Amino acid sequence: MDTSQYLEMFIEESKEHLQSCNEQLLALENHPEDIGIVNEIFRSAHTLKGMSATMGYDDIAHLTHEMENILDRIRNEQLGVTTNLLDVVFQSVDVLEEMVIDIASGGSGKKDVQLLVKRLKEIESGNSSIEETAATTVSDVEAAQLHYDEFERTVIAQSLEQGFSAFEIQVELREDCLLKAARVFMVFEVLEKHGEVIKTEPGVEQLENEDFGQRFLLVLLTNESVDKIQSLIQKVSEVEKVSIHPVQNEAAPAEEKVIEQQLGSQSETGHPQPEKPVLSERGNQPTGLHAVSKTIRVNIDRLDGLMNLFEELVIDRGRLQSIAGTLQNPELTETVERMTRVSGDLQSIILNMRMIPIETVFNRFPKMVRQLARELDKKIKLTIVGAETELDRTVIDEIGDPLVHLIRNALDHGIESPAERAAQGKPMEGNITLRAYHSGNHVFIELEDDGAGINREKVLEKAIANGLVSPEMTDSMTDHQVAELILSSGFSTAEEISDVSGRGVGLDVVKTTIESLGGSISIRSTSGQGSLFQVQLPLTLSIISVLLVELGTEVYAVPLSSIIETAVIHRSEVMDVHHQQVIDFRGSIVPIVFLKDIFDLPREQQEDDYYSVVIIRKGDQLAALVVDSFIGQQEIVLKSLGNYLQSIFAVSGATILGNGQVALIVDYNALIK
Repeated sequence: MDTSQYLEMFIEESKEHLQSCNEQLLALENHPEDIGIVNEIFRSAHTLKGMSATMGYDDIAHLTHEMENILDRIRNEQLGVTTNLLDVVFQSVDVLEEMVIDIASGGSGKKDVQLLVKRLKEIESGNSSIEETAATTVSDVEAAQLHYDEFERTVIAQSLEQGFSAFEIQVELREDCLLKAARVFMVFEVLEKHGEVIKTEPGVEQLENEDFGQRFLLVLLTNESVDKIQSLIQKVSEVEKVSIHPVQNEAAPAEEKVIEQQLGSQSETGHPQPEKPVLSERGNQPTGLHAVSKTIRVNIDRLDGLMNLFEELVIDRGRLQSIAGTLQNPELTETVERMTRVSGDLQSIILNMRMIPIETVFNRFPKMVRQLARELDKKIKLTIVGAETELDRTVIDEIGDPLVHLIRNALDHGIESPAERAAQGKPMEGNITLRAYHSGNHVFIELEDDGAGINREKVLEKAIANGLVSPEMTDSMTDHQVAELILSSGFSTAEEISDVSGRGVGLDVVKTTIESLGGSISIRSTSGQGSLFQVQLPLTLSIISVLLVELGTEVYAVPLSSIIETAVIHRSEVMDVHHQQVIDFRGSIVPIVFLKDIFDLPREQQEDDYYSVVIIRKGDQLAALVVDSFIGQQEIVLKSLGNYLQSIFAVSGATILGNGQVALIVDYNALIK
């Protein structure tokens, strides 16, 4: 059977099941007596086993089968939940993730899992033995007895009084069935053309998520005969057996002969059929299985393609606005204004489609914190706040690694050992809070700990040794300035190299990555009380608001998010301080930068008496950029300069203006640095 068409679906669903396993294992560690959590892990492992076996990934299937055996013994109270047991299961999930990532990268997904399998079997055999068979999920229905609530009994009774028939139908799928949810949907589709499904076991959401074994139950109200119902289901491929029980007025199965039909040679090709759009036959109202699903999966490449097309539309919109302003034709102006409003709404919709909850990044951290805390012999509690906060996919893709560095730094340098915390009168368990929230056109991510804080003397000693500051400068530096020294390249206060820190690589990478995303990072720390790392990021990187300025005959764009205000100053206001030209801006001494000098553009022989300046900010640092004139605010499409032009100083990209001219985008981070 050709399974290549299902590869992408297999990869995505496998990642979801493995993430669920990680989350539930962490919950199980805190609540080892909760069998419901064990059942959730079991269902994810069982589904992954079935999918991987069908797709031919035997190593994944083998390892998940052994995990199932362990989980089955736990839920049957034949094994207790211990730290060592959880460590091995966590390690198994890590290996499974590696194999799935290998498959996603075009690999075979093969890995030597014999050692892990052996360890799982050793744990399994440590208690009373059980028969080693392939486990079935809790949701499997073996000769199940449905239980009806009062409303369901009333509906069935009224339907029977009106001449309808009520049937309990048990459908068993073949062991090698691919995409069980699709088979369930096809059964519902044919049945709901001839009746109404009023109940399912397991529930609708579990059926859609394939959280069941090979069997499921449904209750159908219909005017059709048993033979007709049987023949309808028989037409669905990959159905192994159907059992139909007529329901009596008391909503209990009648003591009648069970009608069973083995479905084999009568079925169709046996190959999976593509899923169809979900539409009800009764006035487009969702019914049965269809009531829950209101979302679809879209390949991210399609969204990227849609975004690229819209970016071209933004460029053309700017061109039309320029033409309309030149021609001053009322009808053209009105049309362009309407197009601008409509395209603005379209822009919001497209950008929202690309937004992804940051929980897709945050989800990896609880397990990482657990593992690192054990390695460092520390007790640490991680609290996540605002995981539902959404960011553009391009930002999501890049922010994961910087956050990993920040968390590792907090665990190693921030949180003290239990003995040190106890000696200081602190709880032995340290606390780390990871939070995300929106503010204006930015997303803020904060990592806060209640650890030791940043040791000013230790940081300054290392900074002087590295030549970052001179001894004379240290007395005038604020705690905030000292704290941000740890973001310097190669900076580390670790006294010995370990797997966690001390290699001089880390927070400088964080700073560089965040600034490349158009963001910034700041640090607040109080010695003995803890630290707060705050990361500020733009909501999106594709379309940004800028201020267009002129330098001679050239047009440049300054990101609006970096601008405090614009001003016109007299030449006499410019002062020389320590070989640096500065101005007094609202009581603050601000360095002044002539952009023409930065970009090697000719300056007039006789300069004007007044300068047009743009005041920009990065964190708590300011700079005044001197330009020839201001053009105005505009939304532009950010375009990369490509691999050959990566090293151009103070330029982060380019855009195409409405008149076809190319404008370079000023990298304010580089200028302030």
